[in-house]
Amino acid sequence: MADQCMLGWILATLFVLFAIYCLVIKKKERGTKKDLLESRSESVNCTATTNEECRSGNVSDADVIIVGAGVAGAALAHTLGKDGRRVRVIERDLTEPDRIVGELLQPGGYLKLIELGLEDCVEKIDAQKVFGYALFKDGMHTRLSYPLEKFHSDVAGRSFHNGRFIQRMREKAVSLPNVHLEQGTVTSLLEEKGTIRGVQYKTKDGQELTAFAPLTIVCDGCFSNLRRSLCDPKVDVPSCFVGMILENCQLPCANHGHVILGDPSPILMYPISSTETRCLVDIPGQKVPSISSGEMAKYLKTLVAPQLPPEVYDAFLAAVDKGNIRTMPNRSMPAAPYPTPGALLMGDAFNMRHPLTGGGMTVALSDIVVLRNLLRPLRDLNDSPNLCKYLESFYTLRKPVASTINTLAGALYKVFCASPDEARKEMRQACFDYLSLGGVCSEGPVSLLSGLNPRPLSLVAHFFAVAIYGVGRLLLPFPSPKRIWIGARLISSASGIIFPIIRSEGVRQMFFPATVPAYYRSPPVM
Repeated sequence: MADQCMLGWILATLFVLFAIYCLVIKKKERGTKKDLLESRSESVNCTATTNEECRSGNVSDADVIIVGAGVAGAALAHTLGKDGRRVRVIERDLTEPDRIVGELLQPGGYLKLIELGLEDCVEKIDAQKVFGYALFKDGMHTRLSYPLEKFHSDVAGRSFHNGRFIQRMREKAVSLPNVHLEQGTVTSLLEEKGTIRGVQYKTKDGQELTAFAPLTIVCDGCFSNLRRSLCDPKVDVPSCFVGMILENCQLPCANHGHVILGDPSPILMYPISSTETRCLVDIPGQKVPSISSGEMAKYLKTLVAPQLPPEVYDAFLAAVDKGNIRTMPNRSMPAAPYPTPGALLMGDAFNMRHPLTGGGMTVALSDIVVLRNLLRPLRDLNDSPNLCKYLESFYTLRKPVASTINTLAGALYKVFCASPDEARKEMRQACFDYLSLGGVCSEGPVSLLSGLNPRPLSLVAHFFAVAIYGVGRLLLPFPSPKRIWIGARLISSASGIIFPIIRSEGVRQMFFPATVPAYYRSPPVM
């Protein structure tokens, strides 16, 4: 009997120990699964198809995702990061860019750089100060200085290697602890019920990941593959730039950009370092002579070189012989956004103009200032529909600067191109002579071009003043039927140049922004 009791106690003890063991193991397994699910939901590697929280956008490690870290993306990342936002930047290639455009920052853009606290990004990259333009035509030239008398002595244009400038901007952005920059190619925007929740991207080693944030800002440049879902991309390619670097070349007017009104179209030159000068030859259309066959070198030597100032002739030929010739299509695209909850377009992904006037970076930096000021009153960005409605005012508030620079770039390019039409020839000559008059005739247009006086009405006034000046040249001292006819066609040609550009920019937004309902929109309560 005692033996049976002892055996019963042993079996009961073993049963209790086994039950306790099972309970502990099961609880541990539940805890492990819970921890795993929590870690997945907090990770940016979660997928929109397996995790409901990630799919709804409730879990993210950033307030803003920025696609692209060029001038616009890097400057925006620093700006929002400095305001306390958690910013995640995904850039396709983090090596130093090597471009032949985006190398001239106008004084108006430099003022925006100061306003954003990024002015030191033009330091330590051998950037050159630019004080205006020198305009050349048929052996004559005129100097057009920026009206900088009212500004601090450091305010001027800057020209530099585009890649060096961008790398400085990236360094400045990642110096903030709440800005994270990583290399990856964004392949698509993640959308749920009409709202953008984040992005899907591929890492450098080919891994496909997703990232989520209340606001995604696309700044992936002129070759953007994401803009189609956020705007109406009517991209025009009026011409191509052929770019070279002239070494140890002394320009006729030091610290000035040079515009040669050549045939068939303008030639640009400006310093990008203490020993290098960028030369950009504009070729109308999308087809350029072949570089590999030698047709390009022949074109540059026989057609372009004879039109250049004597001071740069030898350096130009040496650059052609060296053979480092590159081409770049010049794109223009008016801003035509589809207001989309959770997403916004910026930079060249959103709005492009002909690079003749070097206004692209000025527009981008000005846009960033506008967006920063709109976002500052908002603590929380999660109410996507209300945020989208509020940010519609961005498209109106940016117009004074953007539309002025866009319209001037498009109009000047068409005026500066050679044409067999007599009226267009007179318009081109009238523009050169008008700017050569000095005083308000040069100061006004240059202040528009430089971004120092972004007033659309002033632009239209000066443009038609040039046309009227051209008609006056034709009618004095004695008008003839032929000259009167050419003068009438000149006015008609001027109207045909500028009015389509204004229409694409938006007449109401450009000249009467206060009548747009979004102009008065107050910040939502978030």
